[in-house]
Amino acid sequence: MSLVLIMVGLPARGKTYTARRIARHLDWLGHRSKVFNVGNYRRQQSGADVPHHFFSPNNEAGLKARHQAANSALGDMLTWLKQGGEVAVFDATNSTLARRNWLLEQLQKHRIDTAFIESICEDESIIDANITQSKLTSPDYVHASKEEALTDFKARIAHYLSSYEPLTDGPTPWIKIIDAGRKVILHRISGPILIKVAHLVTQLNLMPTTIWLTRHGQSIYNTQNRVGGDSNLSPNGRFYANSLSDFMQDVDVEEVWTSTLTRTIQTASRLGRPIQRWKILDEIQAGLCDGLTYEEISQQYPMVFEGRSTDKLRYRYPQGESYEDVIRRVEPIILALEHRSTPVLVVAHQAILRVIYGYFMNKSKEEVPRLSIPLHTVIRLNPSTYGCSELRFSLPPHLEMTP
Repeated sequence: MSLVLIMVGLPARGKTYTARRIARHLDWLGHRSKVFNVGNYRRQQSGADVPHHFFSPNNEAGLKARHQAANSALGDMLTWLKQGGEVAVFDATNSTLARRNWLLEQLQKHRIDTAFIESICEDESIIDANITQSKLTSPDYVHASKEEALTDFKARIAHYLSSYEPLTDGPTPWIKIIDAGRKVILHRISGPILIKVAHLVTQLNLMPTTIWLTRHGQSIYNTQNRVGGDSNLSPNGRFYANSLSDFMQDVDVEEVWTSTLTRTIQTASRLGRPIQRWKILDEIQAGLCDGLTYEEISQQYPMVFEGRSTDKLRYRYPQGESYEDVIRRVEPIILALEHRSTPVLVVAHQAILRVIYGYFMNKSKEEVPRLSIPLHTVIRLNPSTYGCSELRFSLPPHLEMTP
């Protein structure tokens, strides 16, 4: 059965960020999900530079154009669901009872399950921060100055506020997110997907923080091309630990997360920050192949070598793990990163960082096992409403190792 999550709320309440994070998380967990943003349809049909009075409830032409955009988004969403989509997120203000009833009527014709997600902000500082960080840089204000954009957008909010009707109790399930997760209220929430959504939104931070990633320094096993193990750092690895410490001196990071394995602990030992060790961050378990070189695996376990070469995502080391297993294992870390309000440095392993990087950079699970996460490189991720940007810093010594 298909499910449509209908976003509700005034502008600058974090709806689009929440919608994108929900779709990303569900898709990552194997539920084919997609966001249908009505604003994008409105920009395609009416242009991005519409003035604030376009959104007035008294503007008949504006109302007609906005309904046309919503109808186009709805049509594409229904087509996508018929083609095998599982969870669609209808991202718009949907701020009136009439608009929500229209959507419910259309979806009920197709026997599609629905739920509302309403974002409410009572804290003006959250609204102001969201306007500054997201809305003033949106496609609507590419050609406007900051002052012009701010004035216009606040007028737009006032138009919506004049006709806004919040959700009330009724047969349709809903989740209300108040002040970016300070309080979450659930109404008639049941079923595995809605429960996952409810759990996620309690973890989301609408003002996402910077995430820093790095592999441990080169280990003895790295120099021997061996998998797994718990070896110490090599001389180059110890040098990298010093380089990382120097690099992080002026970086705003309050906490460091490592695995429980020696090479990550040694890499982080000079950073002078509180360190939290996570068993979840330990490298992929190689099972019978732990400690072997890739050449030894090909000789002693040729079927393992061939199986993993053919399907690196799903192939599980005998008595070990596959990348799919690691993706499931690392989910609590991803939720913890979604929840953080202050920057963190994660010092971990190639497979683990491939998963974290792949999640935030919106890569498919099929891409994850071959993502480039080289040794002696620091990666900065900056999640935002419209995606995630990255910047890489190669520190001495920089060595490319066999994946």
